[in-house]
Amino acid sequence: MRPFTEVSGPAAPFLAANVDTDVIIRIERLTGVPRGELGAYAFEALRTRREGGPDPDFVLDRPLFRGAPILIAGRNFGCGSSREGAVWALMGLGLRVVIAESFGDIFFSNCFQNGLLPVVLPKDVIDRLAAEAATGAPVAVDLVARAVRAPSGTVIAFTVDPQRRQALLEGLDEIGATLRRDDEIAAWQARDRAARPWIWAAG
Repeated sequence: MRPFTEVSGPAAPFLAANVDTDVIIRIERLTGVPRGELGAYAFEALRTRREGGPDPDFVLDRPLFRGAPILIAGRNFGCGSSREGAVWALMGLGLRVVIAESFGDIFFSNCFQNGLLPVVLPKDVIDRLAAEAATGAPVAVDLVARAVRAPSGTVIAFTVDPQRRQALLEGLDEIGATLRRDDEIAAWQARDRAARPWIWAAG
């Protein structure tokens, strides 16, 4: 994963509640679209007019927020089915941070596994931040300091699990974190092979 320290830029306000993973990326897109191309299909139903063609009024397609690295979302964002592709699609749009009052549990975990930072803040704080960000003025999210800087200069602290924070700072998913302890694992295997050779017997 790409290490995450600080991200700044426009923060697109999209405060709808209960946006599920099927809204973020439709399941059929995950069967035939390469991971790196999923961003084109993120929020597909919301970005398309009923009569066909793109809807330029959808917040992430407005000139102010096209390519924005931060999304300010509503309550229970990413609920619904367990779909890692939802995170891939958001990152394909250029997002590195989603700020919301709450998240679907599996989506929340998938964010950390892929380098997307989910930030939980109270609703009143999110509402104020969204109002400030509506002009396209930059918002900064600093994982080192665990703080969001609003366009007004207000600093908003947030909490994050220490292990997950460190993994993001170093760009490590669970496999990467495990491989960093490869020497310890090999040493344990050698000791166990000597103590219980029958466990390691071929065949």
